[in-house]
Amino acid sequence: MRKLEMDELNRLSVDQFRQSEKVPVVVVLDNIRSMHNVGSVFRTCDAFLLQCVYLCGYTPQPPHRDINKTALGATETVEWKYFDTTIAAVEQLKEQGYSIWAIEQVQDSVPLHQFTYDAEKPLAIVFGNEVEGVDADVVKACHGSIEIPQLGMKHSLNISVAAGIVLWELVRSRKNLFSSDK
Repeated sequence: MRKLEMDELNRLSVDQFRQSEKVPVVVVLDNIRSMHNVGSVFRTCDAFLLQCVYLCGYTPQPPHRDINKTALGATETVEWKYFDTTIAAVEQLKEQGYSIWAIEQVQDSVPLHQFTYDAEKPLAIVFGNEVEGVDADVVKACHGSIEIPQLGMKHSLNISVAAGIVLWELVRSRKNLFSSDK
């Protein structure tokens, strides 16, 4: 076993990334406080070639050096938009035909491992504030809620960790996305 060199990873250039067909998933950040979390989400969206990030409310926006510390350039590749409120973002996504799901622990939430969706249709995933989670009015405006099953005492994850888990699971479940699995 040998660690691959950077030139062996077949990474896209910024222009290639921008011109690539994206996975039709929009990530909506509902009043995220931490620039580290925002940067981490950008980096995850870049890694999975996702369509866009919607930054809502007081969620920090690029450019900012503290976002860039974790984004490592992903704010230059991943498209993003700002909305004054998350409700405004959700309403726009609904008008565009998106299925919108909050990542939240609510009555009748769908466990992540049981969540299915039509990969041909656009999907939006809402991640909430580090303390309060997804705003209750935003949850009500969504088509449903997905919950990450947890076994420990805390029953909560950092938003950047939750985003990595959820987005990987959504991308992994798409047929033929990884044509050269090893």
